[in-house]
Amino acid sequence: MKSRVLELNASDERGINVIREKVKDFSRSTLTTKVSGYPCPPYKIIILDEADSMTKDAQSALRRTMETYSTTTRFCIICNYVSRIIEPITSRCAKFRFTSLPVEDLEQRLEMICLQEGVQLAPNTMQTLIQCSGGDLRKAITFLQSGYNLKETVTPRMVHEMAGRIPDELIDDCRELWASQDVNEIEKVVKRIMMDGYSAENLLSQLHEKMIADDSLSTLQKSNISQIMSTVDIDLIQGGDEHLQVLNLMMQIASIVAY
Repeated sequence: MKSRVLELNASDERGINVIREKVKDFSRSTLTTKVSGYPCPPYKIIILDEADSMTKDAQSALRRTMETYSTTTRFCIICNYVSRIIEPITSRCAKFRFTSLPVEDLEQRLEMICLQEGVQLAPNTMQTLIQCSGGDLRKAITFLQSGYNLKETVTPRMVHEMAGRIPDELIDDCRELWASQDVNEIEKVVKRIMMDGYSAENLLSQLHEKMIADDSLSTLQKSNISQIMSTVDIDLIQGGDEHLQVLNLMMQIASIVAY
């Protein structure tokens, strides 16, 4: 197996030297003799996990390696954000996108962990874990473990605090301010959210959830608000100031709701 498969975590080994040495040396190494009666493909496999953490120079070097040794080596590139992989690599790959785990699978695994580790859950904690993790089992287990380290009985409030989820009361205040058009109050609420240390990413996500479920908004209004949210999300990813971006978002949503 070791002579045919190379697995690297690109978040730890993400420099150009790793590509030039480990990956390139493995790619050009001679295939081992096939064992009689054992099914084995005529190529080697290189698995790069967390590949979106690789530097651009390393990705460029990887592209050249993929071109040179494509007949003897296959590459499995795993990433969270395909936009961070350079286009010359993505164009050479078949893309497979994996959706979030089903709620039933998440609940079953978390219940098994709680049973084996003796973790006590307060009412509604399981639903809170699933909601805050967004289908990410690793994140749900992290919340569960962190909560258990603080107290034997994990509560929904503990999960919300660890996930950085904004209290529903604050989100409801934001929705009410959309209709009031009170600029000063909007600025106060935004400042409060930022001063409390909540992330703009979580605010966007929770506002979007509430907005979609709000029957008082028309389909056109929801569409326009979603477009604004997507623009703000891109600006945040590109390093925009969180306070200014959230304030801009709230003001634009308020103007849409008013008409």
